[in-house]
Amino acid sequence: MTDPDGYFGEDVAERYDNGSWDMFSPEVLDPTVDLLAELARGGRALELGIGTGRVALPLAERGVEVHGIDLSRAMVAKLREKPGGDRIPVEIGDFASTRMDGAFTLAYLVFNTINNLTTQAEQVACFRNAAAHLEPGGCFLIEVGVPGLRRLPPGETFHVFDVSETHWGFDEYEVVNQGLVSHHFNLRDGQIVRRSIPFRYVWPAELDLMAELAGMRLRDRWSGWGREPFTSESRKHISVWEKPSG
Repeated sequence: MTDPDGYFGEDVAERYDNGSWDMFSPEVLDPTVDLLAELARGGRALELGIGTGRVALPLAERGVEVHGIDLSRAMVAKLREKPGGDRIPVEIGDFASTRMDGAFTLAYLVFNTINNLTTQAEQVACFRNAAAHLEPGGCFLIEVGVPGLRRLPPGETFHVFDVSETHWGFDEYEVVNQGLVSHHFNLRDGQIVRRSIPFRYVWPAELDLMAELAGMRLRDRWSGWGREPFTSESRKHISVWEKPSG
């Protein structure tokens, strides 16, 4: 990437916390933090892709010692501006390979962040990096959507996911390599601003294999933070893999 912050530079960091996204609502954050605090079991937690601290800060308020890794200096700068943000140790770097000192009882990736790694090799490396940070018996949690290929008409590669007065969004699928580019057109100050972000979508079974390659095994999978059952109709999953104790 030519941008050292990847796709999360200063322009994105400046607006990231300002939207009315439901991801910032207590209805979303409270059960998220509840589950993560339980999995941390009083130990240290490592957030891969910590960003502006949406999850890390309320988790730290629960008494969990949180550390983070993130590629974007701009996003981390926003974290530092928030109360308590200066007390969270953060390493700047690619979370597929960057290491932090010490062992953790929990590592986690939320809000589809695993898809920001756009090759299978990078995603496999991320699982190995997470496992290397975990103490025996520790857990790695991922929140990610189930690929939406069932919503594509036969022969089509585009799916419109949002149309409003100020925003138009659609996903462009490249099925052979499990690629997805999310296109956003925003109306700002009378002008249309385009932003296109590449991802690699990944299936639950493929993630389980990545975990196995990293020496971990699936412990739980739910369709939401409230531990709702995961079914063939689920649009996302919360999956937890465990590093064996011995």
